[in-house]
Amino acid sequence: MWSLDTLPKGNYAIIDRVEERTAADPISARLCELGFVPGESVKIVATGPVGADPIAVSLGTSRFALRKGEAARIMLRRAV
Repeated sequence: MWSLDTLPKGNYAIIDRVEERTAADPISARLCELGFVPGESVKIVATGPVGADPIAVSLGTSRFALRKGEAARIMLRRAV
């Protein structure tokens, strides 16, 4: 298992869970509200020019830009 911030560009994976860093973590809660939920397929479509930050992520028909710290909360498993 690994986190979204380490997924290579162009690869797909399945969301396993979103980790909460603190009790009632607002960032983790917002990620879940946006659709980053277990079972969803995600793909890195682009990365920023400096330190690969931010990360452009495809989730269903939507695209999101996440900071690496936010993406590190999203734990993945291999797509089958």
